[in-house]
Amino acid sequence: MLVKKIIFFIFISLLVFSKSIHAQAPKLLKTIIVDAGHGGEDNGAVGEYEGSLRSKEKDVTLAISKKLVAALQRELPEVTTIPTRTTDIFQNVNEKARIANQYHGDLFICIHADSGPLKTGRRLIGRHMVTRYKVTYTGKGKKKKKIKTPYEVEENLYQYYKLPLQRSGTSVWIFASHKTSDKLKAIIDNEADFNIEADDSLSNNIDFNSPEMKPIVAIYAKRFQLKSINIGMLVEDEVAKTGRKSLGLNQRQVGIRVLQSTNMPAILIETGFINNEEDERYINSEEGQEELAVSITQAVKRYKNIVENGNNANVQAGK
Repeated sequence: MLVKKIIFFIFISLLVFSKSIHAQAPKLLKTIIVDAGHGGEDNGAVGEYEGSLRSKEKDVTLAISKKLVAALQRELPEVTTIPTRTTDIFQNVNEKARIANQYHGDLFICIHADSGPLKTGRRLIGRHMVTRYKVTYTGKGKKKKKIKTPYEVEENLYQYYKLPLQRSGTSVWIFASHKTSDKLKAIIDNEADFNIEADDSLSNNIDFNSPEMKPIVAIYAKRFQLKSINIGMLVEDEVAKTGRKSLGLNQRQVGIRVLQSTNMPAILIETGFINNEEDERYINSEEGQEELAVSITQAVKRYKNIVENGNNANVQAGK
């Protein structure tokens, strides 16, 4: 018990004075996990408005993810970049999180495409004859009978179609602050894959479920959220530099399971609205996909500099 208490107080001291620790032994960004949303039988959102490309979110996310992996490997060769999938296969959220945790990811980037409910429009395309029935009754009581007499009327003939979304742009999402307990659970459930950011020698034979360690895990869950906010702001900034509409950094109150299940900083990027005419063509184009990949890569490079060198000025300065 005495040994556990000593370890506990050592960890608290290390975390409180993390700035001086990072100055001596900075946390390196070694592994990035890139996740292409959906896949296989899970199409995700599909272009459904009139005149759409009928594109599927699973295909868009895979194409952008492949370009992002290539850009990260090109710009950050010293960092290991691992995609969760490279083909059209289905993986549930738990499998995606397992891959990320298994490879000791230091950053999780999930690629998606947004959508929303579509309004229905109609247009007059002609006139047509419709059979109607006039109902009359004869007799009374038990002898009462219903008589249906058909007659023809001419009516307007309409064609119905889906209208494209007006909303457009790229948004970045992080797990909500009230979901920190889920992040804490992810750390505890995957303790074999969890790396302490301080002196590794202290992490041997530590029970993360013990009362002494739970405050430490909670601190790390909160730290992951702050780092997620950091990288999210950088991605939003880099996307805005391209002139593309940026919808900012957001928290989904119902939670985002894949982000909450990884024991690392994590963001989800909604690259564009697949049911917006301009956005659908942008995220399906080689130019649009490459522009997004380069923007995200630039953000990761800035984030890496902050994590490894403590240069937080880059977030505000946009350098």
